[in-house]
Amino acid sequence: MRYHGHSGSRDRHGHGRGHTRGHRSSGWSDERHGGRRGRVVDSGELRLVLLSLIAGEARHGYDLIRAVEELSAGVYVPSPGMVYPTLTMLQEMGLIQEVASEGARKAFSITAEGTQHLETRKAEVEALMARLGELAASRERTDAGPIRRAMENLRSALIDRFERGDTGNEAIHQAAAILDEAAQRIERL
Repeated sequence: MRYHGHSGSRDRHGHGRGHTRGHRSSGWSDERHGGRRGRVVDSGELRLVLLSLIAGEARHGYDLIRAVEELSAGVYVPSPGMVYPTLTMLQEMGLIQEVASEGARKAFSITAEGTQHLETRKAEVEALMARLGELAASRERTDAGPIRRAMENLRSALIDRFERGDTGNEAIHQAAAILDEAAQRIERL
């Protein structure tokens, strides 16, 4: 059997399956955290989050992606396909400007107009940052790596046992009874 001794399978970035990061098609789903479906932030809100982060210090795109990931404890990670066009838009709006940086990455700093823009939307920025913080806090409260590992072990055991094709109805009913009993015991915890 293929039992897993770690906290679950990891994607190519070292992140576990089953959280927002794994939903690469949109990069925005929050359905597994707090039961909310849809986007964590919309494109206008992402502009404010990035602008706020740049206001603290000059940053490049990759650094901004990592900063948002850190703020949300890895629950929300905007894709490069969202961040870089947003930086271009902020630059075209005159809210950020490119600054000299080491290496090939473009770094940006906030302009006076950008600072003013943040000031006029201060309450909204604070709410957005609080939302990202709430995602992080929720993740810390509900991160159940050992449970994910155990569920993967259960999945592997079921696949290994029942894919052989020599399983009769009796074994299927016994397995279902074991699972039902486990569910009832968990409910009583």
